[in-house]
This record gives sequence, structure tokens and C-alpha cells, in this order.
Amino acid sequence: MTTETDPVVVCAGGVVADHTSTPIDHAPAAGELVAADELLLTLGGSACNTSVDLVRLGLRASLCAKVGNDVFGRIVADELRAAGVDTRFLHIDPRHATSQTLIVNVRGQDRRFVHSFGANRALVAADLDPALDSNPKVLYVGGYLILPALDPGELAERFRRARSRGVTTVLDVATPGPADYLSKLRVLLPETDVFLPNTDEAALILGETDATRQALAFRDLGARRVVVTMGGAGSVSVSDAMRVRLGAYPVEFVDGTGGGDAFDAGYIAGLVDGLDEAATLKLASAVGASCVRALGTSAGVFTRAQADAFVAAHPLPIESF
Repeated sequence: MTTETDPVVVCAGGVVADHTSTPIDHAPAAGELVAADELLLTLGGSACNTSVDLVRLGLRASLCAKVGNDVFGRIVADELRAAGVDTRFLHIDPRHATSQTLIVNVRGQDRRFVHSFGANRALVAADLDPALDSNPKVLYVGGYLILPALDPGELAERFRRARSRGVTTVLDVATPGPADYLSKLRVLLPETDVFLPNTDEAALILGETDATRQALAFRDLGARRVVVTMGGAGSVSVSDAMRVRLGAYPVEFVDGTGGGDAFDAGYIAGLVDGLDEAATLKLASAVGASCVRALGTSAGVFTRAQADAFVAAHPLPIESF
């Protein structure tokens, strides 16, 4: 039986200490110092970002992840608790340092990243078991495919177990470069209720660059709903109920970090509230758009009231196919 302290959503996957800056004019040359208005140490990692965004949307969220026994691990834990995220399933791994990313944010250019995997490399499917026993409504795994100890078969078994208990399974991925990703998804997608890749990730997985064909291919592999996001170009959604292309909400772009994770949070919020697919997609698109208006992964993310007001005030083009 669910209690008032149980999470509505368990987010599992990567957590990162992000080092970033306000946009700079150009990337430094060798030996050059380039000034930024501000340097920030913020939370990062797909599951971490989504958990924070879910709390902003008014949902109880827990994070199941691993950090090191170091100052960055303590900062991450403190920041999560300050944001209202339940950290009872945040494990300390004494063998690895906390994962960190240096984000080079050049004005008018895509971000550049320098990353250490750290404790994220130690997360295993069995780490999810206590979190599943907390009776969530949704199990979300973010950053799959870059978590090397997260065995596909073992994770599929957790997804299967979750679905047998009435838990909705949601999956997002990260693909840093060309590799054999498809073999790690074949066993998992049939146990996935919602799959939320972006089109660049899908291209590396499938060798297909068209977002519509990407979504249909993942649907054929077993995922019940597939939404392929395309940043400012919108998204494509495929399920038994509908096949649509959506536009994107126009907002002032400051920093794209965390935009996809915010989209995921908005989508999950729609699932939890029982919204129909079109309304869920609009909410997800609005929350994702809100993220890119500010520096960092969650600073600009709407509250639920703000998101609902934004959706009501701004039409979003939706075309069936």
C-alpha cells in the first residue's frame, strides 16, 4: 500500500556534478583565459535532472543512483535534498569518485563536454530493487546505454517486475558516439511503456536519420509509446492510439543543458495525472522548452501551474500521419 512518503516516481540512472558557466564569446585557445560572468556547480545527469524537475512539477520523486564518498557526492546529496528529492536510494560507492562534467558553453554554439563517469559506472540493476519496493507509479531510467554495469537482461527483469505491479516503465538513453546500442535495447524495449530518445541518439542506435522512421522502428521493437524529440524542431510520437508530429514552443534559448530531461519530467507528470496523449505531449513540450530559457539543468523549469498556463496560452502544432 502506498503511503504519503512513498515516491510517485523513482528515477534511476546517472547523477553528475556539473561545472558550467554563463555563455562565453569563444572557446579558449591554448593558454588563453576567457572570462565568464559566472561559474556554477550544479546538479546534472539524466535521472538526477528529471527527479528535480518532477519535484518542481509537484510530484514526489526519489533518485536511485550512485555517488562517491567525496565532497562532490556530499554536495550532490545536499542539493538534491534542498530541491525536495528523496535520496533514500542514493548509494555511496567507496570505489569511485562522484561523476563530474565540465561543460564549455560558447555563445551561439552547441555545448562541449569533458566528462568522468565515476560512480555511475557502478550502478547495477539490483540497486533498483529497494526503490521498486517503495510502490512508485512510474519507474524512469535515464542515461541508459552509458551505464556500463546496467545489464540489459537484468534491467528488463526489473521492468517486467515493475509492470506486473502496475508500474509504468519509462526509458531514456544517452549515446556518446558510435557503438552497438541496438543489442542492449532489443531485450528491454518490449518491457518499456514509454521510450523517449532524441533524434541524434536514435540515429546512432538505428543508422536512420529520419525521426518518423526512427519512432516507427522503435515501436516495431516493442516499446508501447515512442517519442523522438528534435529540440527546436519539435518531436514525433507513435503509439497504438496516435501517430503525430509536433512543433516546438518558441522560447528564448539560453542553455540547452537538461532540456530533454525536463521534457521527460513533463511527460511523466502527464502520465501520472492520466492526461491523454496529446495533452501529455503538450505538457512535456512546454516543460522541456522552459528549461532552455536559463543556465543550468533545472533553473528555468516551470512549476506545474506555470506549465499549464503556458500550454493554455500558446498553441502547439500537431499533425497526424
